[in-house]
Amino acid sequence: MDSAQLLLEEIINSDICKGCSPPDAKPLLNFSSKSKILIIGQAPGIKAIESGIPWNDASGRRLREWMEISDEDFYDKEKVAIVPMDFCFPGKGKSGDLPPRPICAKQWMGKIMKELQNIELTLLIGQYAQKYFLAERRQDTLTSTVRNWKSYYPQYFVMPHPSPRNNIWLKKNDWFEIELLPVLKSEVKRICK
Repeated sequence: MDSAQLLLEEIINSDICKGCSPPDAKPLLNFSSKSKILIIGQAPGIKAIESGIPWNDASGRRLREWMEISDEDFYDKEKVAIVPMDFCFPGKGKSGDLPPRPICAKQWMGKIMKELQNIELTLLIGQYAQKYFLAERRQDTLTSTVRNWKSYYPQYFVMPHPSPRNNIWLKKNDWFEIELLPVLKSEVKRICK
């Protein structure tokens, strides 16, 4: 067992999700020292937590469509690392899920990044991942950040969240599917061949 697997098991067996909903929730993430694509989202949704499978909901289906990747490749941790900013469901807010709790990234993100030395493509999905990784390099809004995706590429692909709640954003910003997604699909295909 390598150090990445040991770290993953340490996180999963930690009490970082103690007090989360549902009460018996375990951290939901997956990675390997061999992972080539890194997906950093905000936090698992309640459906993903209940099933124990990351991105196991409508958002995940759309993300896999955007990447043009099979479920088999998406859930192969030697190909794709899934590391959200918060490892459990943060709860419901007035207009969607609550923001990710900062404790997971603060305690574990640096250690995880040290283990992921074979990453060729990193997807920063949503404002929380972009704020953490881009810091002062990000734009004032998520739309501006994603609109300027080429200034972060090839280090990062900056993306909106694939939630159905963002359907209006996607309709208003059709350049996302026209300009960014073909490049993303090409990169994923190259890496997963």
